[in-house]
Amino acid sequence: MDGKVAIITGAARGIGAGLVAAYRGCGWAVVATARSITPSPWEDPGVLTVAGDLAEPATASRITGAALERFGRIDTLVNNAAVSIAKPFTDYTPADYAAVVGVNLTGFFWLTQRTIADMATRYGGHVVNISATVAEVAGSGTPTVLAALTKGGLAAATRSLATEYAAYGIRVNAVSPGVIQAPAHLLDSDVHPGGRLPLLGRPGQVSDVVDGVLFLESSPYITGEILHIDGGQIAGH
Repeated sequence: MDGKVAIITGAARGIGAGLVAAYRGCGWAVVATARSITPSPWEDPGVLTVAGDLAEPATASRITGAALERFGRIDTLVNNAAVSIAKPFTDYTPADYAAVVGVNLTGFFWLTQRTIADMATRYGGHVVNISATVAEVAGSGTPTVLAALTKGGLAAATRSLATEYAAYGIRVNAVSPGVIQAPAHLLDSDVHPGGRLPLLGRPGQVSDVVDGVLFLESSPYITGEILHIDGGQIAGH
């Protein structure tokens, strides 16, 4: 994997931070982006940090522009950033809706569009979307309609983009985590606690999700796939 470049969103903590470390461990350069992020956790010339709000279309241009200026190419985009607000459906406000959709769907849309446009010129690339099991399995615990709406959109877009861009050598896959436990200092909106335990009787770890993304990265014949990392949560329903 040496010489390749990944963009990872929601990279300041949780799954995103784990992905930055994992891709660097594989010899990749990484553009790590989040609303608030600094170079200090890495102090690594192979990691370029870009702070910005993904809900703003201009942020996507800044991220891809910085990646190309610094590293000259983009090989993989991991759409990990997410906002999660759990409320009863009738309690959601316009601000809640805008915050969740702005990052989970709008941010995904603009950044993926700009990234794929570059990948298509070089005939190759990989997009990995971090979805969530709540998009497919409804529970009676924490209200999750906005998470289900937006993460379900990511799952559908994964299959659509995989079909549309296969002829350009671009693969598009998704990872769908279930209940993922992270150290307290890493918890962020990209981790979805709560709900009953899956068949394996324990929550997953950030490393489980990271390993799933790297599996897809190293599997050139897989595209349009949604990899469930949920301890059997879907199978148990």
